[in-house]
Amino acid sequence: MDFELSEEQNLLKDSVDRFVKENYSSEARIKLSETDLGFSRDHWKQMAELGWLGMPFSEEVGGFGGSAVDTMVMMESIGRGLVLEPFLATVILGGGLVAAAGNEKQIEAIVPEVIEGNMMLAFGYAEVQSRFNLNDVETSATKSGEGYVLNGHKAVVYHGGCADKIVISARTSGNSRDADGISLFIVDKDASGLEIRSYRTVDGQQAADITMSNVTVGADALLGTEGDASPVIEKVVDTAIGALCAEAVGAMTAANEITNEYIKERKQFGVAIGKFQVLQHRMVDMYMEAEQSKSMADMVAMKLDLGYEVDTKKAVSATKAQIGKAAKFVGQQSVQLHGGMGMTDEYSIGHYFKRLSTIEMLFGNTDYHLNRFSNLS
Repeated sequence: MDFELSEEQNLLKDSVDRFVKENYSSEARIKLSETDLGFSRDHWKQMAELGWLGMPFSEEVGGFGGSAVDTMVMMESIGRGLVLEPFLATVILGGGLVAAAGNEKQIEAIVPEVIEGNMMLAFGYAEVQSRFNLNDVETSATKSGEGYVLNGHKAVVYHGGCADKIVISARTSGNSRDADGISLFIVDKDASGLEIRSYRTVDGQQAADITMSNVTVGADALLGTEGDASPVIEKVVDTAIGALCAEAVGAMTAANEITNEYIKERKQFGVAIGKFQVLQHRMVDMYMEAEQSKSMADMVAMKLDLGYEVDTKKAVSATKAQIGKAAKFVGQQSVQLHGGMGMTDEYSIGHYFKRLSTIEMLFGNTDYHLNRFSNLS
């Protein structure tokens, strides 16, 4: 694949790489992940000042009208540094849903605030029983006067604890797994009846379980047309998968570099273990998996820029399946080649392994996306 970044994209890459180098040493990341917030608001403000939070939004609302390839460039560098700030949750998911489904008033009230770093968003879609099925929604939204009453539970809402507003998928009609009848609502974190329980995930990120007990929202909380949210959700989640795949490529690249350096220094029987041919072959396999994943991530970013058709959905699932397989292989082999050192929290490779393992599961694991690809074909 002949794929070269433009001058502007190279400058963007250099900017994010510099941010990672200055702020995300292994020690600094561990310390940040152990705070109550789980990331730095100063970093978030810096990302806003550099224009990154406005990258995917249109110029009409104060964004930069960036492409999926621009987002891919950013996410690769974010993956290399295991950046903790909620870019995916706020900008790609929450902001993406508002921009795609919101009316003019909703967009003008929310998107500029996100771009300026003043507002954080999250997307509550997963439920205990739903696994990876975006249409498996039992959270209900019942008409009440001019508004709605929400009841239900959302699990593993990425960065839900720090969000100022949460986009919630809820069923306004139909049965549990119907694609029709799903609606989107913007809910304030302080809404009466909304309970948020935050916790750290295994990869050092933050998530929350959200319970809604008779949460009342006005008609202006509805995003888009009632009952027609499923296609919008699928498109925005596929866009997020494309970004996530680029993050995985960055994490795999860093894991390979760290592991390669380690086996050059680690000695056994007076010889660096990197001299052993079997380990050289192992490293070649790891680099090949990362390079194949890079090509797939580039391809899906370009397809997302061309439009959202069945072919794009197939490309997303094919890429996520490859990324899932490669992330598992690179992560596991990296830890194994580090031996006991790779199992310690003090050493960085274990954190790459945990993040790669999480990415394999997010928005559908390898088996799920192989099945989705087959069904779309």
